[in-house]
Amino acid sequence: MAESGATTPRERYRAQVRTEIKDHAWEQIATAGASALSLNAIAKRMGLSGPALYRYYAGRDELITGLIKDAYRSLADTFRQASEASDASKAGASSAPGPDLTTLAHALRGWALDDPQRYFLIYGTPVPGYHAPDDITAIAQQIMATLLDACPVTPPDSAVTPLDAHLEDHRQWAGDHPAPPATLRSALTFWTRLHGVLSLELAGHFTGMGFDPALLFAAELEEFSPSTPVGRTRSA
Repeated sequence: MAESGATTPRERYRAQVRTEIKDHAWEQIATAGASALSLNAIAKRMGLSGPALYRYYAGRDELITGLIKDAYRSLADTFRQASEASDASKAGASSAPGPDLTTLAHALRGWALDDPQRYFLIYGTPVPGYHAPDDITAIAQQIMATLLDACPVTPPDSAVTPLDAHLEDHRQWAGDHPAPPATLRSALTFWTRLHGVLSLELAGHFTGMGFDPALLFAAELEEFSPSTPVGRTRSA
């Protein structure tokens, strides 16, 4: 993903080199995983000295942060496009704006299958020794906000579960979204089930089992998704 905001020739050149560094980083990740990422190896591939490359990225963690931000932004764009396509298909209808859970789920699966390494960088095993900055958490919360917007509102007379009560006091992952605890639980359960199926599929654990993972994914959606939404957590 090309970096934006460059205005002068020098800034454009710097952005171009940083983008090239990230391209080589993705190649390394695809070959050996994010834990094996090496700036010195990237510098060698690009014909640069190690110190020269460090003028563009101060270290491995800064490069990983850039890759993670690109991945989250790509997923956010995918969700936005799914939302716009959903709104266009509802033109003139009485349905609430924005995508439903099924639309988002299929958008997520398509995005993940398109680039499994990008998916695993943000939803796979954490990179040893890497600590994400706070702004990464903010980007992740934006993704969850989109999911919460698509969740039907749980009826106010629904029984409060122990997890509901816990999430009322531990809702940092949802940012400032006003969803009630029962809706947080619904979204969190939905999200974890999707990633359970996707992670197994992308890691190849279904290979040789003789069934179509797409049908399993669709069945999970059908089993979980409410057939008649009763409203949304907040207006778009």
